[in-house]
Amino acid sequence: MNHFKIPNWEPKSEPGMRILVIGASGGIGHALIDMLLNSSDCIIGAHGSTKGYKTNRSNVIPLSQEFNSEGDCINVVKKFVSSAGGIDALVVLSGGIKFSGHWRDMPEQDWEHDISINLNQPFYLARTAMQYMKNQGNGGRIILNGTESALHGGSPQSFPYAIAKRGTECMVQGLAREGAESGILVNGTRFGYIKSGFHQRWHDKTSSDMKSRADLVLLKRGGDPKEAAALIVYLLSGWSRFITGQMIPLTGGDWL
Repeated sequence: MNHFKIPNWEPKSEPGMRILVIGASGGIGHALIDMLLNSSDCIIGAHGSTKGYKTNRSNVIPLSQEFNSEGDCINVVKKFVSSAGGIDALVVLSGGIKFSGHWRDMPEQDWEHDISINLNQPFYLARTAMQYMKNQGNGGRIILNGTESALHGGSPQSFPYAIAKRGTECMVQGLAREGAESGILVNGTRFGYIKSGFHQRWHDKTSSDMKSRADLVLLKRGGDPKEAAALIVYLLSGWSRFITGQMIPLTGGDWL
């Protein structure tokens, strides 16, 4: 009898993977890199601050690059490929909200900024990474970041952010079709309220605000960044080889 062997019993990134993480300075980015360093011998490109990592950083390549154009996105991928000798996975966690008021009062430049950072930049990064992966001929993984609120129209304060993240869902599907023939898996995460510091950084939310937000979640708490990072590690692992073109939610039952 033939027995099907599932690779990598423990969900962890494939050994020796060269993983570029965009948005390493946030709570989820920190948790992801710590988890990768503790679970595998991968090479990690960390775009953003690496300050505060508790683990050995000898196989972490720090990268700093302002994203003001397509060329900037191409350049950061190129730098990582040059340093690591290639790229096997791209994880895009970056994003932000510039304007904190109601969308009806939003200046044009703030709208353009939010669409650029949350939709255009992930596309340029993913397109560049996919071309390198195709040239290498060894397949690859691309993981983009959406948001659960995008399915519900966003909020008056995060409207362009939600629109961009809804566009990310379309991007995941289209890139998955493009990458399948080359063994490149493209998926996305759709997080609900994760206690990563995002809301405090971009919305100036207080502890009381966050307690009220957590009470809206079915499980009455926000997600831990490690829980979010674990989902990403799963998508980098051998367990996820039959998953592509999907948005995987992690919400604690929010919006039910």
